[in-house]
Formats: sequence, structure tokens, C-alpha cells
Amino acid sequence: MRQAQENDQVTIHYEGRLANGEVFESSSDTAPMTFRIGEQMILPSLERAIIGMSAGQTRTVSIPPDEGYGPRVAELEIAVSRDSFGDRDIKPGMVVTMNMERDGQTHNLPALVKEIEQEQVRVDFNHPLAGEELFYTITVKEVQPATEGEL
Repeated sequence: MRQAQENDQVTIHYEGRLANGEVFESSSDTAPMTFRIGEQMILPSLERAIIGMSAGQTRTVSIPPDEGYGPRVAELEIAVSRDSFGDRDIKPGMVVTMNMERDGQTHNLPALVKEIEQEQVRVDFNHPLAGEELFYTITVKEVQPATEGEL
């Protein structure tokens, strides 16, 4: 049976959990994921874990924050003027899109509304999984070698 290697197309079922057991994503909510190893469609550490696996095999891997979504950065949690939101009805826990200037360019970025005060809103631009150790259970469903045209 073929073992997955660089450039192979693989189809997997997966479940991602946090250290407390909370599931943050799962292919059972959508469908199996198909991708080519090396195209960086998933975290590189997950690609490395899949290399050497065959169809039918299951593996659980631990991904530390520095190989996942990075550490939490305190400076990415900031207070902005309530006026920045205009008449939008915002609540803590909502994800909003905000314009941020960096290096002379404007970027649309998602931010989590953490707290709303009279004149200010505290928002967090960290990825929701930043600082978390991630645990993925992966089951390989299919491994297809790359054709010469795909290499």
C-alpha cells in the first residue's frame, strides 16, 4: 500500500482539538479534505505528520503554538474609539472586520470584540487559536501519486 510522500494528493478526515478537549474544527462537519502535500494548504507540521501514512491509517499529532498559529501577542489587543464602528450594533464575542494601516498600506483584518466600554472598544487581532497547543487526529482515506505533469 502506498505511503504518502511529497507531491502526493491525499484525502483525509481530521479533527482538531484544544488541550481541554474542545473540538475547534472537524471534517465531519464538512467533508474529507483533499490536498497535495507540499502546496501548504494545511499547517506544515500536519503535512509532515501525514508523510509516511497509508490509506486507512490514523494518527494523532500535537502541534505546539509556534508551529500552529503562533503565540498570543499582547500588543495585538488594543482599545479603539467606539466611533470607529459607526452605528453598527457590536457585542463582545463578535468578529468584526477593521481597517488597519501598516507600512503605508490599508489592510482589512478580522478582530474579536473583547469588551465594550462607554467610549472605547477593546478588540483582539490575534488568531483565535494563537497560543494554543493543537491536537489533530488524522485518518488518511486515499493517497494518489503525483503525475509527471503535476511535478
